[in-house]
Amino acid sequence: MRNLLAVCALIGWGAPVAADDYPSRPIRLVLGFTAGGPTDIPARFLADRLSASLGKPVVVENKPGAGALLAAMDVLSRPRDGYDLLLCTYFDAVNTLLYRNAKYKLSDIVGISLIARYSYAVAVSHALPAQSFIELVEFTKQHPERVNYGHLGAASTQNLLAKKLEKLTGMKMTPIPYKGTPEAMQEIVAGRTHLMVSPPLAVLPMYQSKQVKVLAVTGNERLVSMPEVPTLKESGIPFSAYAWLGVCAGSGTPQPIVDLLNGRVVEIVNSADYRALVEKSGSVAVSSTAREFGALIEETANDAAPIIREFGVQLD
Repeated sequence: MRNLLAVCALIGWGAPVAADDYPSRPIRLVLGFTAGGPTDIPARFLADRLSASLGKPVVVENKPGAGALLAAMDVLSRPRDGYDLLLCTYFDAVNTLLYRNAKYKLSDIVGISLIARYSYAVAVSHALPAQSFIELVEFTKQHPERVNYGHLGAASTQNLLAKKLEKLTGMKMTPIPYKGTPEAMQEIVAGRTHLMVSPPLAVLPMYQSKQVKVLAVTGNERLVSMPEVPTLKESGIPFSAYAWLGVCAGSGTPQPIVDLLNGRVVEIVNSADYRALVEKSGSVAVSSTAREFGALIEETANDAAPIIREFGVQLD
């Protein structure tokens, strides 16, 4: 009998039993960007509410670098027991395609729930004279390669969207990489970096204080938080784009733990306080089932594959 129990433990039959007392110790929520950025603020709100809901501390850890790859690898290198979670983004799906020898597969990630959906804002330094997106396009054409833009890595949406806009409009710009959006935005305020296609949450405070301009947003509708800013489509550019945030874990995490976390995360995301936090910053609070989120992660990778090939941004 003892031998049978030992075999069951080795092949993982004991995992659902181990989930019965989850959580019995603190949980880490790891994100691949710097503190204070557009992923950090909702992550910390979520961690605080999860701590209260689960009865154990949920601690946010920022591990920026390599386009969020360091954070994903940190979580995926740990036991798949629900104590190491990832604040996951577009990056985590796309990095499996970006690297020729990817360090993990899409199937290594299990989505727990979406927490937000947002479009992007084209934030521009006052160092540029352009007062509309069309004027920005004309300025870059008149001053080829004089304008630069900030991004968070070769496969970041900030980089790919900027390249897409270059192709659609004939703009010419020089990319400058940063570890996080706050650093890039500081350089835009200082006038050393000229623009960034950024999540609205990172831009709004500086826009409201008139430290930067926002010339367009990438969604199909104007943002409630910036109603005077036109969409790219309104500016004559036939293009729209959205991004998402969610909570993920390593595949193989016991299903009862995934189900428990999904229920608690969905409850928080649907709360009035959370909705107010993200919606005033230009995002929309969105929850999902684990299955729905998994399908979105796959869809994100499938949609990004031809863009990565088109712009040749794959890395070794």
